[in-house]
Amino acid sequence: MRHRLPLLVSFALALVFGVAARPAGRTAELPTRLSDQEFWQLSESMSEPNGMFTSDNLLSNEQVFARLLPDLLAKTKPGGVYLGVGPEQNFTYMAAMKPRMAFITDIRRGNLHLQLMYKALFELSADRAEFVSRLFTKPRPAGLSASTSVTDLMNAYWEAFTADEAKFAANLKAVNDHLTRTHRIPLSGEDLDGIAKVYRAFYWYGPMITWSASIVLRQPAAGTNPRGTYWDLVTQTDQAGEGLSFLGSEEKFRFVKDLESRNLVVPVVGNFSGPKALRAVGQYVRDHGATVTAFYLSNVEGYLRREPGSWQAFCANVATMPIDDGSFFIRPSGGSVLNGQAATFRIIDTNGQTTSTFTIGGSSASTQVTPDAIRSMILSSSSLGSSGIVPIQQEVKDCGR
Repeated sequence: MRHRLPLLVSFALALVFGVAARPAGRTAELPTRLSDQEFWQLSESMSEPNGMFTSDNLLSNEQVFARLLPDLLAKTKPGGVYLGVGPEQNFTYMAAMKPRMAFITDIRRGNLHLQLMYKALFELSADRAEFVSRLFTKPRPAGLSASTSVTDLMNAYWEAFTADEAKFAANLKAVNDHLTRTHRIPLSGEDLDGIAKVYRAFYWYGPMITWSASIVLRQPAAGTNPRGTYWDLVTQTDQAGEGLSFLGSEEKFRFVKDLESRNLVVPVVGNFSGPKALRAVGQYVRDHGATVTAFYLSNVEGYLRREPGSWQAFCANVATMPIDDGSFFIRPSGGSVLNGQAATFRIIDTNGQTTSTFTIGGSSASTQVTPDAIRSMILSSSSLGSSGIVPIQQEVKDCGR
């Protein structure tokens, strides 16, 4: 209790000074490119110590693009700064919004390893087909072109045989060389080992990898949850059948590839309620005369609600960021949890079975579900019903309550 007053004072000051349409005096513009040294120094200087999570989170489980993306594009403008958390779904939001820069902040350093693997694969690959070939270490099937639909692309690789161990080793060496020799990122042995473990998981599971996949390769990829594979996630389409994911078209893929090639997708290790990472990202954006256009939250808020003091600390961190009326949270749950509304989740066990449900927000902020019991949280189809693109500015004023 003795820490509550400084936290609330900090939050109040953040609301006064942090929530602003634009910085009063611009000292710089967002870079069009970061040098390799700047990229790594920015990542390391913003990062907090490695934290723990209940899974390796190699893949998302959110099939919500048809609901979220139309509203996101209608409400936001390109050219801002994108913030996110977690694995590959961030690339789809970036490809849709076209930010000038992106920061992916996650509590685990393992996610930084995942993001660095993806960075190398984007930059090494000339097109989508080569990217998928490298990601899963499968030979490129004949006939794939820029006009190939994402469904046909993924079907071709689903049927392709995985290459042998020697090819995987060569691909991994290309990834490591690209990061440490081309970019000259001074990765530690532990970081290189982490990248290797992440990459091997994609090699081992292949396109049937799901949210339940682990770097220790102990769980089946699909099992009783067949709709959550990599194939399912990247082949999401709109009503007209157009691909929505970052692999939905060559244009989408090239946008992310270009952003990665200019070192403008910066992975950061940090807790959303931690003292450093989110505030450092916000300060960087402010110092460069920009605003946070979108902040993708996944299901992190559900965890913050259950840890004493974490929710208020997260609110205070967000309040320091440069935001305006064009800044939005992206919630796969739909709707608001910051202002007291509720969202319902299903708890999925390692066999893909629903074990229970719980609610965050409203008067039912859940404390009965412990992190150890959670393997995945899938948003209930009955949750709220709104798109999930929620203005940050008003919610930040309420979320410390």
